[in-house]
Amino acid sequence: MLTRARAAAAAGLAALTVLGAAPTALADGPGGEVECGKFSCRVEADDPGQAGGSGASDSKPQGSGGSGTDSNPWTCTYELLSPQPPAESLDWEGHTPGDGAVYEQTCHYLDSINSVVRYQWLADPPPAAATVDPAVLAQRAVDTMKLAGPDIASPRAAGRYLVGMPMWMWVNQSPTTYGPNTASASAGGVTVTATAKVSKIVWMMGDGAVVTCAGPGTPYTAAAGKSDSPTCGHTYTRTSAGQPGGHYRITATSTWIIDWQVTTGGGGQAGQLTETRQTQVLIPLAELQVLN
Repeated sequence: MLTRARAAAAAGLAALTVLGAAPTALADGPGGEVECGKFSCRVEADDPGQAGGSGASDSKPQGSGGSGTDSNPWTCTYELLSPQPPAESLDWEGHTPGDGAVYEQTCHYLDSINSVVRYQWLADPPPAAATVDPAVLAQRAVDTMKLAGPDIASPRAAGRYLVGMPMWMWVNQSPTTYGPNTASASAGGVTVTATAKVSKIVWMMGDGAVVTCAGPGTPYTAAAGKSDSPTCGHTYTRTSAGQPGGHYRITATSTWIIDWQVTTGGGGQAGQLTETRQTQVLIPLAELQVLN
């Protein structure tokens, strides 16, 4: 049986296999190696776990579940392969079926959202994995969302704004800039699903004013005339002439509320995370010129 990595390597070496070529060693990226024989390939990866040997104490996997530490940053879980590989498989690492067993090993480096999966022979059953922390999985799910700062539609850097005229602020809405945004992460038989949505946007207007808006704001239309925004607005009382570059620097900070829950395993735990993102825009503010 080929691992996921082995399957790709074997496909690329199909011609060599058919011809009965001698074992070949290929580089598999930093810290890894693929060694292929006539019928299958063997993948070696640094650190997720040591290859099994004669069953001595130093052949046990380095990662045994739980959180990574400074001395061992890998977190690994194991699942017994069923059925076990055939006797001629390289997965047995020179041992015979019944002498230990072959497991699927899944490892994460620190809090990385990526995983390393390979088959691992072990002389003895792996130590019981520590309880998976759902909050860690929730953060992994959030990291895949690529949450960004507000996509400011107004005010615009190319806009023309006047002292005393109401400014309407609003943002464009998308899964990455406003939500909702949903993602899941799994480890050790536990799956956590998280949903993120912006709860508020705080606008620092550059003139000392701070405006907190509970929603995305209301787009301006000509029918509104000179009225104030009903949901998110500000009126400047002085020009930006004395500001750096002659512009006000507006900073919009969105607060993301992320609700998560365990959807598989873990007893239905739930929780909440909060994150913030920022976007800035520079705008000019001029006096209204009255012609005689």
